[in-house]
Amino acid sequence: MKNIPCLTLAAGLLAVVAVTGCRNSGSPYQPGPVAGTVVGEGVGVVAGNAVGFGAGAVSGTVDGTKKVLNPSYRMVRYWKTETTPDGRTIQVPYDVLVDEYGRPAMMPAPTGNPAPPPVTPTNAAPQ
Repeated sequence: MKNIPCLTLAAGLLAVVAVTGCRNSGSPYQPGPVAGTVVGEGVGVVAGNAVGFGAGAVSGTVDGTKKVLNPSYRMVRYWKTETTPDGRTIQVPYDVLVDEYGRPAMMPAPTGNPAPPPVTPTNAAPQ
């Protein structure tokens, strides 16, 4: 396992040397510009891919978090009064998923409760 980075580096160096040997700079006594260009391209590709991976990972994480923590949907709890068979009166909660305007969402609440009873808004203007 410790030899894998060394082997990868050696393979990369061998590839760079092979590619630089295939180009002709016009003068066999001055191969420096060609070698510099090839090495620069290789470094640019590696650095660009590393930055692209980082940007993609951050963007994906942000988008996923936005979908999970969507503040436009909320859970509203209604309480229903029921009488047990032994005569006790209890409050039973059930939850409804509503959108940002307070309308029930088209999907059922995660608790599987029945539809809520119709509720008249308390701040509605009299007609």
